[in-house]
Amino acid sequence: MSWIPFKIGQPRKQIVSKTVERDFEREYEKLQKLEEQTKKLHKDMKKSTEADLAMSKAGVKISGDLLGNPLCEQDQAFLESMNALDTAMKRMDAFNQEKVNQIQKTVIDPLKKYSSVFPSLNMAVKRREQALQDYKRLQSKVEKYEEKEKTGPIMVKLHQAREELKPVREDFEAKNKQLLDEMPKFYNSRIDYFQPSFEALIRAQVAYFTEMHKIFTELTDQIDQGGLTDDQRKLENEAKLNELRALSIVADD
Repeated sequence: MSWIPFKIGQPRKQIVSKTVERDFEREYEKLQKLEEQTKKLHKDMKKSTEADLAMSKAGVKISGDLLGNPLCEQDQAFLESMNALDTAMKRMDAFNQEKVNQIQKTVIDPLKKYSSVFPSLNMAVKRREQALQDYKRLQSKVEKYEEKEKTGPIMVKLHQAREELKPVREDFEAKNKQLLDEMPKFYNSRIDYFQPSFEALIRAQVAYFTEMHKIFTELTDQIDQGGLTDDQRKLENEAKLNELRALSIVADD
């Protein structure tokens, strides 16, 4: 390690004004929050589509199990109802898969691509911070030489320090200006970027639930021939259950 003739601390000269630093921190905090929200939304959308697929697959499994029920061998009406249910579940699953594929392409993938930009942004902020620290270190070095007695050797070192400082200062100022110019533009672009995705999400959901309404309306017409209400069905089930409870094999001792 090279020997340093004095300890370099913080420079007396204000490197960055408090106003500029506050502006920078405010804009970067907004982008940090945007990154966090984008990642969370991406994660939640994936969970949502996985749950959607699991739901429709479970529906197909249930209808398949019901079709395998021995009652279907004995009751033709029950068999026809279960076939209608199984067809509806499979149609639902097919439309659900189509919806999920659409959401993957128009929402989930764009969210992932958007999130991939943030590491580069964060690296640019780190480079700006490193440039600032170098700027402060060299500014402090210049100030230390300026405080010393103006001997020939000191004046030479002061000149060298100022020459060393110049490109570092210009590098920081360029990085600082670029980020202050581009961070607000990046933040404001989020609306134009995401609006098509969210519109596509709404269209996919509308198309899916429109189809579901058709499928289950047809299913209701096929199996609800009795026209009983839910309350009437509940009373009917309770009556049947009471009959079963009256059997000696389930009676209490």
